[in-house]
Amino acid sequence: MKKQVRAMILLCVMGMMLSGCVFHSTKPNEVGVRTRKISLFGQKGIEQDIYAPASTYIFLPIINDWHTFNINLQNMEMTAQVSKGDMFGIDDIKFKTIDGNDISLDLIISYRIIPEKTPYILGYVAESDKELRHKIVRVITRSIPRDIFGELQTEEFYTSELRSEKAEKAKEFLNEMMADYGVVIEKILTKDYRFNDEYQQAIEDKKIADQQTQKLRSEASARVEEYKRKLEKAKGDVYKDIAKADGNYDKAVIGADAYYAQQVNIAKAITEEGKAEAAGIQKLNEALAEQGGKVMVKLEMAKALKGKKIVLLPSASGNSIDLKTLDVNKFLEVEGMQNVTKKAGTSVSAKK
Repeated sequence: MKKQVRAMILLCVMGMMLSGCVFHSTKPNEVGVRTRKISLFGQKGIEQDIYAPASTYIFLPIINDWHTFNINLQNMEMTAQVSKGDMFGIDDIKFKTIDGNDISLDLIISYRIIPEKTPYILGYVAESDKELRHKIVRVITRSIPRDIFGELQTEEFYTSELRSEKAEKAKEFLNEMMADYGVVIEKILTKDYRFNDEYQQAIEDKKIADQQTQKLRSEASARVEEYKRKLEKAKGDVYKDIAKADGNYDKAVIGADAYYAQQVNIAKAITEEGKAEAAGIQKLNEALAEQGGKVMVKLEMAKALKGKKIVLLPSASGNSIDLKTLDVNKFLEVEGMQNVTKKAGTSVSAKK
């Protein structure tokens, strides 16, 4: 009888509890963690199994607690801009460079929660995303980068490759520390950086001086290039004049050589002609010296006198012409005078 009463009482309690069950859901980017405050059948405390994203579960109230954690990639920006970033106000990290200058740096920390570690996070780290972000991630990620970026000298901050190397080194250090808290640092991105006002002004002055120096160097380089260009042009003109003079000289030499060769050839031709003429005269003399030579001379004289009118004039000693003493020149002169006289007499007769 007592056992039946106890069973009825237990059923009534269970019915009352079931009638008050509550729905618990997880978003697509969340996992759930259940905590058993009171357990009638199992072990109480935080369950080590996680509840999957985008699901709905039914638990009794009062004896169960429910927590969710965002497992997406989250960005935490620390910047000097008042109305922007993770916190309202000036939130950039400030530190000293290795050479002693003050500097402030804007950072973006990208991190995510390891889903399997959410029961551990709930039990030993934080009860919510907000608490985890501000009490753990924010505190640690503002501390380590100060030390690592402080290893750079002031001038090295201008080199993006060096900043990226230090950001990667800071990420490795942070992941070693954050693994115990169930958090993974995916990326550290450096943005703007600023020096103190005095040093910033010195940098600006240096930039202006560098720009002026670069301008003067550019102008000097331009002048040097202009001088080089003019020098090359002058060299070109000189080489042109030299080439022209060399051409004229070569032309004169070629002309002189040609004229000399021509004169040599003419001289050779004259010499050969003279030699040939001399040889001909010699041969003619040899021919005339022979027996038939006189006959040939007479024949030639006959050819020369052919068709000529011959007039015999009396000499002073007699009525005949002495051919042995005939002066041919005088003979031709007399011949010419007679021809003129005849022409003159004919003209006078014609006038009468």
